[in-house]
Amino acid sequence: WCGVNHFSQITTPPQAAILAVGGAETKIVQSGTDDEGKPVYSTSKTMTVTLSCDHRVVDGAVGAQWLQAFKGYIEDPMRMLL
Repeated sequence: WCGVNHFSQITTPPQAAILAVGGAETKIVQSGTDDEGKPVYSTSKTMTVTLSCDHRVVDGAVGAQWLQAFKGYIEDPMRMLL
């Protein structure tokens, strides 16, 4: 494996926010349970995304809402076409 997994960024004026996007990596995640209640695992691609906001310009709650919408578009890109 190579590349950047995650990083931190610094917001400087006149920037209001900076989005840091790390590389995608494959992880083992629990995808549910079987009929006996035992966990079922599968592989999934994951990536780290960090939003740094200048809180004089952007409220943290608004930044969190934006990240939630961004996550939805990354998970289902067809939503961007509607």
